[in-house]
Amino acid sequence: MNKKLDDDNYVMFAMKNYDNPAGATIEEFYEDLNTLKYVKRLMVKYEKTGILRERLLLNHIIVLGNLFTPPVASRLLFFYISQNHHSYLKAFLVFLNYLPEEIPEININYVNIDSVIYAKLKEQS
Repeated sequence: MNKKLDDDNYVMFAMKNYDNPAGATIEEFYEDLNTLKYVKRLMVKYEKTGILRERLLLNHIIVLGNLFTPPVASRLLFFYISQNHHSYLKAFLVFLNYLPEEIPEININYVNIDSVIYAKLKEQS
């Protein structure tokens, strides 16, 4: 699906690309999809307080990558998270080697990597 994601079709896109080997129910799917909200909250909290929960964010992003594949998870994250936080997100995706070459919704070449976050991730690895 190369159609641009919007509020009406992102859930369907996620459903088509969802791969939970445990045979998840629809409730489990939505619970897993809520991980997008957790990532968003943690990034908003970082912006407001300067407190970065990098390990928790890494865990959430890795879970999404395992459930949807890294390119699909990246696309969902860029759609769901506000543009103000794309530089934060890109730092995590580059660190995890999850960043695809292109995402239809955005030009990822114009999204800068937050160097503070990336340095912190590299320091702890």
